[in-house]
Amino acid sequence: MALLIRWIFAFVLVIVTYNPTPWNYTRWALDTYETRLSIVVLAGLVLLVGYIIFLRATLRSIGLFGVVLILALLGAIVWVLLDMGWLSVENPDAMVWLGIIAVSAVMGIGLSWSIIRRRLSGQLDVDDIEE
Repeated sequence: MALLIRWIFAFVLVIVTYNPTPWNYTRWALDTYETRLSIVVLAGLVLLVGYIIFLRATLRSIGLFGVVLILALLGAIVWVLLDMGWLSVENPDAMVWLGIIAVSAVMGIGLSWSIIRRRLSGQLDVDDIEE
């Protein structure tokens, strides 16, 4: 359940930033930056803080190799779906949604990796040792 909640937060962060619908930060910022620059900057900084939290935790827990490995696994799944004809590159919106799911999955797994490792191995991760 904890993994699902973290993935949902990562998914929301990514779709708020960009998605194929007209309701996202990127399109809103491009449409309103001339009249509401201060709000656009504030919202962008809030999103940036979210990304820094997620990406820093992801890189600390699974590292760059783990990120590449998860993206390779998700890429192979997409390749199989394309090869089986269940997915088409003719639909660019579907491809964007798959990219959003992939990025949010990497961030969700990275943020939850200590929980996953503890459940699989029974070992705890300790980053800071109190003296």
